[in-house]
Parts: sequence; structure tokens; C-alpha cells
Amino acid sequence: MRVLHVHAHFDDFEFVAAGTFELWRRRLGAEFHGKIVVCTDGRSGHQFRTREETARMRLAEQEASARLGGYGFELLRKPDGQPFEEACRVLTTDLLAALWKTIREFEPDYLLCPPLPLDNLAGVHPDHITVAEAVRRVAYMINVPHAFLGEYTVADETKSRWVGTPVILNTYDGYMTGANGCDLVVNVEEAFDVIAAESWCHQSQINEWLPWVARHHIEPTADLAAWKAKLRGRFDRQARELGLPIGRAHEAFTVTAWGSVPTFADLSRDFPHLVSDPARDARLWDRLRRWSGT
Repeated sequence: MRVLHVHAHFDDFEFVAAGTFELWRRRLGAEFHGKIVVCTDGRSGHQFRTREETARMRLAEQEASARLGGYGFELLRKPDGQPFEEACRVLTTDLLAALWKTIREFEPDYLLCPPLPLDNLAGVHPDHITVAEAVRRVAYMINVPHAFLGEYTVADETKSRWVGTPVILNTYDGYMTGANGCDLVVNVEEAFDVIAAESWCHQSQINEWLPWVARHHIEPTADLAAWKAKLRGRFDRQARELGLPIGRAHEAFTVTAWGSVPTFADLSRDFPHLVSDPARDARLWDRLRRWSGT
């Protein structure tokens, strides 16, 4: 099992998929290969640290989280080797090319990324929707070996490697309040302590930046125990929006047709601790059946 999580910022992963990664790791052991790709350098998101200091600190925080979670981590870089700046509001060929390269190199079975809003009244984070649109646009190109050879040359264009296209799922996005949905709900309660520990690594975010922004309902916390209480509240707000039971941690995913179309049986087999709901399951089963033409 190879799973790639692509998102805009340092700390985005911990709030939407860290628990599911941990459950996969516990279930599959050495047979699970998880990796996250962060698409911006993080330097803009702070109110009193310099851009250079912020970039260094956020990179170190993500590396610390990766050590705790046992997953791989890559800071996405342009073809010239430089990272992508935060607030990447414009979709560029360099971003498509860089994603194409890193996806082909990792060859994931599943790719998780942020969603695109269907409701124009929904709030958005510009970096999140840029990354989501980039994944959607590059999906077809994953097994097109000559797609970005202008950016990444090869020695012999007559010898190409076949790369399978992953199943692509959208994560929950707290910036899109009111426009989120879900097809798969994973009960990650038993991994809650790991989620809390990994997210606690991001001190420049949860104790400095996010409280200053204010919209995230997060105040500075003195220790990990206090942070766990704040994280509980965050999970409960997500549950209320999605119509899920409160008081337990869940992560939610929406299946897309951007990549390969899975079967309902594939998803039921591969995703751990799924919370079944007959109506939701029937909608997903019907959609997958129509997408696959069966």
C-alpha cells in the first residue's frame, strides 16, 4: 500500500489524514509506505517572525512530525530546485510539472489532496484550491512519460516507464465550511494521541499563527494536554458540519474520478475502521458504478 498526501502547507496533513495514515501503519507495518508532499515554503504565514526564520522553523516542525508518524516527507520544488512560494494563487506549468514528477516517482495506489468547492458561497484558502486544481489537471498526465520533458529531460525518449494512475480522494477542508462532503468516514479515535502529538510539533502554527488569525477558534495552549482539548473541539466542529457523531475523532474523504476509479469493494478493503452508513454507502456505490460504466 502506497499512499501520497499532497497539500499546500506544513501542518495541513495532520488535521485531515494523520490518523488514517497511523491506522494504515499499524495494520500493514512495513507493507505501508506513506508520504506527504508540501507544496509551499511556508514563509508567509507568520506575524512576527521573519520570512526566512518562518520557513526554517516550519520545515523543521514538519520533519519532526514525520519522525513521529513514520511517514516520508518532501517539500515540493520547482524544476530549477527552488521551493514554491506560499500564496501560490496562480496555477503554473512548474507546479504541474513538479507534481507530475513526484507522483510518478512515488507511484502511489492512493493520492489524497484538498477538494475544490462546488459552492461559490464557500470560503476558500487560495493555496488549497490551487493545489487541488493542480492535482486534478495533472492526473491524466501521470502516465504520460513525455508530458513535461521540457522541464525534466531524459537520456532516451524511446524508453518509457509505465506508471499506474492512483485513486484520488479529497480530504476535508476546514476553510470550506458549509461545502464539505464525504464518501468515506474513518474512525481514527484510537490514533487520536498520535494526531495530537504530530500536530503539536507545529508550534509556530498552533500557538502563534492560528490564534493570531482568529478564525480557527484556536487559542494558545500551555501543553499537549490542553492542545488535545482544543483538537477535540476541532473534530467536533467537523463532525457537526458533516453530520457525524461528536465526541470521537473521524477523518473524512471524498472519492473523485480525477484518477483511477475504484470499486466499492476496493475502498472497503483498503481503508481501515470505516464507519458504515447505508445511505452514504449506497450513493457512493451508485456513483462508482456509473463512473466505471458497469
